Amino acid sequence: MELAAQLMLGMGLAACAGLRAWLPLLLLSVMARTGYITLGAGFEFLAREDALVILGVATIIEVVADKVVGLDHLLDAVGTIARPAAGAVLASAVLVNLDPLAAAILGLIAGGASSLLVHSSKSIVRAKTTALVPIHGGAGNAVVSTAEDMASGAGAWMILSNPAIAVVVVVPTILIGGWIVYRALRGVRSLRTGLRRRSNGAHPALRHE
Repeated sequence: MELAAQLMLGMGLAACAGLRAWLPLLLLSVMARTGYITLGAGFEFLAREDALVILGVATIIEVVADKVVGLDHLLDAVGTIARPAAGAVLASAVLVNLDPLAAAILGLIAGGASSLLVHSSKSIVRAKTTALVPIHGGAGNAVVSTAEDMASGAGAWMILSNPAIAVVVVVPTILIGGWIVYRALRGVRSLRTGLRRRSNGAHPALRHE
C-alpha cells in the first residue's frame, strides 16, 4: 500500500510536469531542502542549493518563453523529451522504499508515460489556440499558458502537501488527457480518409470504374 501511494504521488507530480517540466521539480527541490519531503536514494542532489538555483532559472525561462507565440511551440517540441524525462525523475525520486535502479525503471515507465500523455494533450490544445492567433493576437496563448502555470504549480504543491490528493489529480488527468489525444488521432484519421477518398474520386481511371 505504501508503494502504491508513493507511485500515485510520483504519477501526480509527473502529470504536472507534462505542463511545465521544471516547476514541479523546483517545488520538490524546495520541499526536500526544507526537510518536508524525503527523497529516494540517488536523488538527494535535488535538495542541493545549486539544484535549486538551476531549477529556479529553468522555471523562469520556461514560464516566460511559453507566453510568446512561436517560442511556445519550440518549447513543446523540446518538451516532448524534457517533460517525460522530468516526470520520470519526479516519480523515481519519491519511491523511497525501492532500490535506486528499480525506482528509476518504475519512475521512467509510470512517470514518463503520465507526463507524456499530459504533454501531448497540452500540445493539441495549444495548436488549436495558435490557429486562432489572427483573432486574439496571441493573447489567447498567453491566457492558456498562465492557466497551465497555475495548474502545474498548484497541482504539484497540493500533491506534495497532501499526497492523498494525488489520486484525485492522476485519474481525471489520465482520462481527460487520453480523451483529448484519442479525439485528435481520430480527427487525423478522418482527415486522411477524406483526402484519400477525394483523391481517388478525382482519378480518371477510378471514375471510369
